[in-house]
Amino acid sequence: MSTSQREKIESTASNFGHKAHEGMAEAGNKAKEAASTIGQKVSDAASNVGQRVGEMASSMGHKAGDAASAVKEKAGEAATYLGKKAEDTTSGVGCGMKSLAGTIRDAAGSEGMLGAAGSAVADTLESGGRYLEHEGLSGMSKDVTNLVRRNPIPALLIAVGVGFLVARATSNRS
Repeated sequence: MSTSQREKIESTASNFGHKAHEGMAEAGNKAKEAASTIGQKVSDAASNVGQRVGEMASSMGHKAGDAASAVKEKAGEAATYLGKKAEDTTSGVGCGMKSLAGTIRDAAGSEGMLGAAGSAVADTLESGGRYLEHEGLSGMSKDVTNLVRRNPIPALLIAVGVGFLVARATSNRS
């Protein structure tokens, strides 16, 4: 083979090597770009998923808060209803006491010892009935609170005595 042919082959091989090297470098750069693009897309997708999870958690928190608020409102309505019923019942008991006072007064008559005792019982029932009718449970509660504030030691002694009696009544002694 002649030298010029050899030089031509070497030149072509060198050109081919350069082009192969450039092609490999270009392929490497494109691979880096593709990897970077894929990485960015994965990062964006993860961020989007995180944002959606946050939104769902926030939505669930709001729904739980709304449910708790609804339960609180219903409990308040039930308490108000029960309080009103208790007041109505107390008023009804007061009215019944007044009616019973009238029945006792009529049955006992007005003469003698039985008449005086019946009248005293009827007067007491009637005043108690009026008190229950007008004051109700809330008025009774305020009156008891004021009584305990004015007389704390006797109130404490009465509470201890009642507690002792309740404990004795409920104990399981044979």
